[in-house]
Amino acid sequence: MNDIKAYVVKLLEAKNLQVATNKTGLLDSFCAEESIVDAVNLIHKTQKMLTDKWLIRNRIEDVLQKNMVIPNGTVGKPYEAKLDFIKWGLNDIVFTELEGLEELGLRYNNEQEIIHGIPEKAGDVKIFLKFRINGEPEDSILNEKKIALVINPDPRSLWKNLPSDPHDSYWKSDDASTFAPIGNDKHLVVASKRGRSHANVGSFRDDDYAFQYFPNTGWSLVAVADGAGSAKLSRKGSELACKAIVDYFGHTFTLANSEEFDALLYHYLLGTGEDTIRKLNLFVYQHLSQAALFAHNRLATFSNEIQCELKDLHSTLIFTLFKKCEEKYAFLSFGVGDCPIALLNSEMSEITMMNWLDVGEFGGGTRFITMPEIFSSDKFSTRFKFKLVDDFAYLMLLTDGIYDPKFVVEANLEKIENWREFIKDLEGNNPEEASVDLSASNPAIDAQLSKWMDFWSIGNHDDRTLAIVF
Repeated sequence: MNDIKAYVVKLLEAKNLQVATNKTGLLDSFCAEESIVDAVNLIHKTQKMLTDKWLIRNRIEDVLQKNMVIPNGTVGKPYEAKLDFIKWGLNDIVFTELEGLEELGLRYNNEQEIIHGIPEKAGDVKIFLKFRINGEPEDSILNEKKIALVINPDPRSLWKNLPSDPHDSYWKSDDASTFAPIGNDKHLVVASKRGRSHANVGSFRDDDYAFQYFPNTGWSLVAVADGAGSAKLSRKGSELACKAIVDYFGHTFTLANSEEFDALLYHYLLGTGEDTIRKLNLFVYQHLSQAALFAHNRLATFSNEIQCELKDLHSTLIFTLFKKCEEKYAFLSFGVGDCPIALLNSEMSEITMMNWLDVGEFGGGTRFITMPEIFSSDKFSTRFKFKLVDDFAYLMLLTDGIYDPKFVVEANLEKIENWREFIKDLEGNNPEEASVDLSASNPAIDAQLSKWMDFWSIGNHDDRTLAIVF
């Protein structure tokens, strides 16, 4: 009764109607009438309804204006995003649905409030959050809020694969691979693939390789070269360098030279010769240095013939000469540049690096076989290595297109566990599940190696060459 009377008095005062002191009894009887009580209660109820509706409508508008940012997705990559309503200050939302996800290949779990799936198409899309906040009737129409969702394209799909110009004077195939027996009991698989950075603009493969078994001497040779990307004819430089090494050991390195090595090795193993290890190292230095100089001179001659600068042919060069003798395998190696030569023992328990790389303390820029100064450097003699082993699992020569993404830093090349992981990678332990069956009975081995080289590594899109003797 007092609430009714207080409301009526306040209402009359708002209308400039004063209740005289001698009419308080009239006011009491007026406020006691059932119709008046019902009217005031109805007014209170209507005011509460209006207030509640305003609060709900105002809150809905707050939600609609709220900036809700959800993570971007990428086509082909598993996606999961939690809609964190509490973090956004929207903990009064009691029900949600999401529309527009299905066409993207995504789904929404209402109970867990998670978007998940694998996006199938790229674009800046709008999805629609259908929601109901606390206080709205369960049968009310759901409110609708647009939310931006960005699905990025698969980075791989942005790369073009434009063929190089086959009419170019120094054209060579964009991809090359070979599988062949080498030596008396080993096999070689090698693949060389143009990098995405070159394929994207239709330029050439700068890497190259060559190999040869020389039955007259029993030696086998594998050479790999990486033409400098900044040199306009490096694709020719790497090709010439590799072929020059094959030519040198095929024509200049004689049977008498090989027999000299065999004799030195025989005395070394028996311990009957004088200072044989020094003589062996001298033999390696003399003949491999002559081979390296032969390659350098071949490149210099070619540059004169076509009247280009020698630096236009810049290329790294690594090569290994090996053969089985006295029931052991002898390895002779040389390297200039940043491409490693690795020898893994038969138990896969030890790694021997057969060259050092022109990085780290030898850094300041990659060295190339075209640089005359490498032959006069006081470190030139350290570019050669001799190794004698009972047997081996793998001999690998690789360019930085493989080394950089798979080993990252030079120090990792010295760790056998990293090479074991590398072998597992070749066997299929990789995101692409591409595998190479390193078996002599596998006729598709070079095709498998070439396909394996298509692996994706962010920021690593250089030419890739890998030669494996097993």
